[in-house]
Amino acid sequence: MTTTAPPMSHRQLMTVFAGLMIGVLLAALDGTIVSTALPTIAGKLGGLEHIAWIATAYLLTSTAATPLFGKISDLYGRRPVFQAAIVIFLVGSLLAGLAQTFGQLVAFRGIQGIGGGGLQSIAFVIVGDLVPPRERGRYIGFFTGVFALSSVVGPLIGGFFVDNLSWRWIFTINLPIGIVALFVTSWALKIPHVKRDHSIDWLGAGLLVSATTSLILTASWGGKQYSWVSPIILVLAIGGFALVATFVWWERRAPEPILPMHLFSNRVFAASMVALLLVGSLLMSTDSFLPLFMQTVIGASATRSGLLLMPLMAGLLITSISSGRLVARTGRYKIFPVIGLGFCCTAVLFFTRLSTDTGRVYVSAVQFLMGLGIGLTMPTTSVAVQNSVDPKDMGVATAAAQFCRSFGGALGLAGYGAVFASRINGKIPPEVARRVEDPQTIKSLPPAVRENVVSVLANGVRGVYVFALPVMLAAWVIMWFMKELPLRQTAAISHAQAEGEGHEPLAVVAH
Repeated sequence: MTTTAPPMSHRQLMTVFAGLMIGVLLAALDGTIVSTALPTIAGKLGGLEHIAWIATAYLLTSTAATPLFGKISDLYGRRPVFQAAIVIFLVGSLLAGLAQTFGQLVAFRGIQGIGGGGLQSIAFVIVGDLVPPRERGRYIGFFTGVFALSSVVGPLIGGFFVDNLSWRWIFTINLPIGIVALFVTSWALKIPHVKRDHSIDWLGAGLLVSATTSLILTASWGGKQYSWVSPIILVLAIGGFALVATFVWWERRAPEPILPMHLFSNRVFAASMVALLLVGSLLMSTDSFLPLFMQTVIGASATRSGLLLMPLMAGLLITSISSGRLVARTGRYKIFPVIGLGFCCTAVLFFTRLSTDTGRVYVSAVQFLMGLGIGLTMPTTSVAVQNSVDPKDMGVATAAAQFCRSFGGALGLAGYGAVFASRINGKIPPEVARRVEDPQTIKSLPPAVRENVVSVLANGVRGVYVFALPVMLAAWVIMWFMKELPLRQTAAISHAQAEGEGHEPLAVVAH
């Protein structure tokens, strides 16, 4: 006989939410905190020519692990899987802090990424379990704010540790924070789990991981480390698309697919996946190329690079939180990503006007507009996805949304990076090109050389947004065709109880 405990109070819910926020903050920070420490780490351990792998290893494994964790949580329950992700992340952090060689650090960053992908996906799934769709935007908006905050404070914290302590603190600082997250979730996070026969689609998971890795490496290496027509890039590209086709073929036949293909027949789900993929690519590339523009072209201090994105993050925070409240109040959500993607398109259009004469006020104002657009889009599309699927698919659908956001960021950073590289390759003298990443070096160049370098870099960043404009316009058009469904008034676990399915006894949220 199944019984249920009394519903969670608002205070209990906020305690659970605090634990989830800590977990998400751990994962989000670790994607950005190493950026300012990369030269120091490479100098200590060697491997300067492969420095990007410190960040790429984390990005690859976290992106690939996201949908796998979502499916496993559907089968085995949210809390044990979320806590397993914390443990994996902490093990990777400890090992990364103890790494003695560059290869070890890259491998241990990959372990961190596996845990980080689980933390990001399961946190959103748990909110979907506990909070009705009508109220969910209030909470998902705060998660989006955490990602925005990490983009700003991560590089600053990393720089502080490198300058005042040791680069190893970047990884070992996660241990006490993660232990707190484990304690909070053990004490407060108790979610009913529907008991049913299950199996894990390991073949599908392997195909997805392989396809993701191949495509990201193609975009990361193409036009930079290797020519686009080099054998290794051609093999990666052809292999990646072949793996995607094989994955789709298998998922249509798998008894327990890691990503059910029937979800893509859902117009809300399909449109939201496209929006999250493309907005994720815009956010990640902006995080990378705007600081580069402001440091090298405008002449801002490199040590304050994180602060240069404050207008973007301020706009994102404002609308990600306020849009969630408006969704709860009105029960409408489609209007927000439509307006948000319109703001994004407008901001990208303004950024296609970047030049050596562009001032900080212009860049900050356009950043703020872009932040408003992203904040209106990301949380509300996540709510739309969760509201549109059957509660039994909640985990895998939410994880798919996070996968698209992460995969879009990885592909966007690589793809737009290739566009940037194509605009500057061969236009800066080789003896200067090796030193242009340091703004102080650019300032010390002879006036004629400096003017040429700054002009080329400005043209490169402008080219990124020229390429991004039709991409974002396509996302905006697609969003107009997304169907708006009435928001459910009950949480997913309440729905499962109403159907009379067996589950572990526990509380259901009453907000």
